[in-house]
Amino acid sequence: MKRVKQILSSSGRMVFVLILLFLTFAFAMFQGGFVSWFIFYISVPFIIYSILLSFYPLRNLRAERVVHTPRVQSGHRFSATVTVSRTLPFPLLYTVLEEHAQSPRFNVRMAESGQRLLIPGFHRQFSWDYEIGEMPRGEHILEGVVLETADFFGWVKKRQLLPARQSILVYPNTVEMKYRPIGSSFDQGSIAAPFTLVKDTTMASGIRDYQPGDRVSWIHWKSFARTQTMRTKEFEDRQSQDLFLLDDRSPSPVFEKQVELIASILTSVVASHASVAYLSPGTPRAFFPLIQSDEQLQRALYHLAKVQDDSDRPIEALVGQDLKQVRVSSLVYVTGSLSRGIVDEIHRNVTSLSQCLCFVVIEKGQLLTPEDEQNHQYARSKGFRVKVIEPGNFASAFMEANRS
Repeated sequence: MKRVKQILSSSGRMVFVLILLFLTFAFAMFQGGFVSWFIFYISVPFIIYSILLSFYPLRNLRAERVVHTPRVQSGHRFSATVTVSRTLPFPLLYTVLEEHAQSPRFNVRMAESGQRLLIPGFHRQFSWDYEIGEMPRGEHILEGVVLETADFFGWVKKRQLLPARQSILVYPNTVEMKYRPIGSSFDQGSIAAPFTLVKDTTMASGIRDYQPGDRVSWIHWKSFARTQTMRTKEFEDRQSQDLFLLDDRSPSPVFEKQVELIASILTSVVASHASVAYLSPGTPRAFFPLIQSDEQLQRALYHLAKVQDDSDRPIEALVGQDLKQVRVSSLVYVTGSLSRGIVDEIHRNVTSLSQCLCFVVIEKGQLLTPEDEQNHQYARSKGFRVKVIEPGNFASAFMEANRS
C-alpha cells in the first residue's frame, strides 16, 4: 500500500510538471511577444531538470556507515559517518540524509539531532557526519540511510532507503561504587571487606609462629615435638563469595535506573575479585550462575543492554522454583516497588539465607506512599534490609546499607 502511494505521488508530480510545460508553451504561443517567450525559455531548464530527476534511479546509490563510537553507554554520545557513492554523476540539488532504524527511541533521538541538508552536485561521493547525544540503552538496528532529494522548486521529490543494516548495542551506564558484602564475618566478629576470605584448612602452605587466638587444630605438632616451640600451620586464603543478585523486570518508570544499578553492582563485584550469581526472570529468562571474570561480566552486560521491563506477571510468580534451588547466604534484590509477595517468596524458599538486602530504586525527590512504607516495614520484620535509593546515591549504596 505504501509503495502504491509512492508511485501515485510520483506520477502526480510528473503530470503536474508536464502540465506546467504545456501551459507555459501555450501562453507563449497565444500571447506572443518577448515577455511570454522569455518566461517559457526560462522555465524550460527547470522543467527539463525535474523530468530528468523523476527518471534518475536513486536505488543505484550505495551507502556505507562508519561508526566512530563502537561501544556506547546509555546517556553517552554516538557518532558515525555515512558515505553515499554513485556511478552516474547526475547533478543533485537539495538532498536530505537521515538514518532509519527499527528502534522508535533511536528515531526520536535522531529527529532531535536534526537532519543534514546537502547539495552534492556532480560529486560521485558525498558524506554526512552526525552525532547523537544521550543514546538510549538497548539494541538498535539501523536499517539504512533515507535519501530524499528535490528539484529547484520542489515540483519533483524522490525518496529512497539505501540499505546499510547494522546493529548498535548501547550498554547500560555504570557508576563506580565500592562493593561491600552485606554478610561478611569471621570467627571473631563482623568486618567490612571487599570480599570474604576463608581459610582453606584442607591444604597447608607453611608454618608460622603461634599467635593467640589460633585454633588448636591448626598447631603443627610435629614441629612442636622437634623444637618445643609452638608453631601454627599457615593456610592459603581462599576467596569465597556467596552472593545472589535478583532483579525485577515488572513495568516501572525507574526501570532504566534499575538496570544501571544492577550493571554497577555486577561491575563492582567483579572489580573486587568476588563472584556473584545473577537471575533475571522474565521473557526470556536469563540466569548467570557465576559471574567472576571479565568475560562472564561482558555476557551479563550484553543481556542488560537488551533487557526490557516486559514481564507480564508479578516477580513472585516467576521465581518460586528458581529460589528453591538457590543455596546462598546473601541475596540482593533490586526493584522499583517492593511487594509483600516477593518478600514471602524469598523468605519461604531460600532456606539458607542469612542476609537479604532490598534496593528500592525511586526517582529523585519521590515520596513513598503509605502502602510502600507498610511493605518496607513488613520486609524489615522478616529480617530483610530495605534501602531506598535514588540515582545519585548509587556509588555509596553498599556502604550506607551496611551502616543501616
